[in-house]
Amino acid sequence: MTETICRRFVGQVAFITGGAKGIGRACALRFAQEGAHVASFDLDQTANQETVAHCRELGVEALAITGDVRDREAVQGAVSQVMERWGRLDVVVASAGIFTGGPLDQVPLEEWQKTLATNLTGVFLVNQAVAPILRSQGWGSIVNISSMAGKTSFPGNAAYSASKSGVIGLTRSVAMELAPYGVTVNALCPGNTLTDMVRQVAEQIGGSLGMSGEAWLAMRAEDCPMKRIAEPWEMAGVVAFLASEDARYLTGQAIEVDGGMVLC
Repeated sequence: MTETICRRFVGQVAFITGGAKGIGRACALRFAQEGAHVASFDLDQTANQETVAHCRELGVEALAITGDVRDREAVQGAVSQVMERWGRLDVVVASAGIFTGGPLDQVPLEEWQKTLATNLTGVFLVNQAVAPILRSQGWGSIVNISSMAGKTSFPGNAAYSASKSGVIGLTRSVAMELAPYGVTVNALCPGNTLTDMVRQVAEQIGGSLGMSGEAWLAMRAEDCPMKRIAEPWEMAGVVAFLASEDARYLTGQAIEVDGGMVLC
């Protein structure tokens, strides 16, 4: 990552779900680099503590909260902790998510329900919990992490694609509700990004095709007009823009960040 990073969020507070790893962790570190205090909410307590330790090394206050985005009380409790600690909430990044996939007629109902509960209901619960605070403040930004799979899809991708499409629809509705109060709400739609989750997907899908995970990732990179897979920090940079003053008139959008894979 470049060393010339602006400090647009000094003294602000960012609440990030799924902050233990991947895009969520990259967002936590980006906001910390730009001066924001960070609260990271994740089920993985050990990795979440590592994220928070890195944030503190960057000179900001940081809080690790263990919890499940599918649990309404846990989400509301996490938001309450943030308000008790800092008394304000400026940026919300709903990044927690999982991937499941397989042929349509082989998808267990439990897997479908878990994917929707995590990727869509979890985002809904986060938006629902923070909306009254942002509305009463008269400022703030929400960035919900969707996927290019929310705009297009692939075979064996029903639950994941449905959940990420739902995030886009949810984002648009919340944006309409909060716009009169000066709050922006947007969705980020990443393409393939080098996270632990994508590497697991690569092993799973690649194995079903008789190839290694690395070979599958190379094939996906070749499919991309930019001929490479994204890095998590590249997603975090766009999230930071969406939460910044430069994007105050931008709301209700689903921003594709995929190297040109989905041109719409």
